[in-house]
Amino acid sequence: METPAWLNRDEYPFKHNYLPIPNGHLHYIDEGQGEPLLFVHGTPTWSFLWRNQVKELSRNYRCIALDHLGFGLSSKPRDFSYSLEDHSSNLQFLVNHLGLDKVTLVVHDFGGPIGLGWVMKNPEKVARLVVLNSWMWPLTEVKPMMQGSRLFGSGFGKFLYVNLNFSPRFLLPKAFYKKETLTKPIHQQYLGPFQKRKERIGTWHFAKALAGETAFFQGLYHQRDLLLDDPTLIIWGKQDKLIPASFLEKWQETLPLSKVVNLETGHFVQEEAPDTVTNAIQEFVKASR
Repeated sequence: METPAWLNRDEYPFKHNYLPIPNGHLHYIDEGQGEPLLFVHGTPTWSFLWRNQVKELSRNYRCIALDHLGFGLSSKPRDFSYSLEDHSSNLQFLVNHLGLDKVTLVVHDFGGPIGLGWVMKNPEKVARLVVLNSWMWPLTEVKPMMQGSRLFGSGFGKFLYVNLNFSPRFLLPKAFYKKETLTKPIHQQYLGPFQKRKERIGTWHFAKALAGETAFFQGLYHQRDLLLDDPTLIIWGKQDKLIPASFLEKWQETLPLSKVVNLETGHFVQEEAPDTVTNAIQEFVKASR
């Protein structure tokens, strides 16, 4: 498949790989050798979000980062459910295809519930967890998120997401605390995958999922004890405008032995503090062997 003209190969110099799955092709990068680190993005991002971590960590580890269907360089089918369960199943396709074991799973945003959905079915394959500004529980008590999801999950919301490219164009910049780190060229790399209206439906389904997939979140949280033996690092941007600070407390309550790194960043920690995130992951993997 052709590399799109908008892609900055200096920022994202990786080899493209494509895995055929039932609803299209899953794009992923697979760089370096050694212990596997599997990076799972949320919305409206793609594997580009992890580029700084992959560039550095692939010197010592095998770094895999996928693009969910509907995102990045993966297919954007109209007939896919875009449910969290099915995204999680696609991740399983990739892990099985690559024969990964003893995985360090690194998740952000919706990558949390998607990645942990895979973990709950394959706990023996996971060596450790790294969580950046994410969640794994129902959001029914978080009124602003539920109200926002119901609004954006409506027909009006679909119009905003599909016709105006609302998520990468407006929500993504709003989620930055250090605004200067989202330069125009970098923002273009997040707008690039969604240039056509027909390419944007996946972002809208994530907006719906916050309120609409409570049963999936309940299922994850019900199985949380499966994670208790996994060494866990939580890297948290304290100035996140998209998800509340109380989520960090919830993680610490859920996984009381987890190590926490607090940062003065917004939601997209990897963009605002790339070196700090990379070093924290590297030190954690070494220390928890």
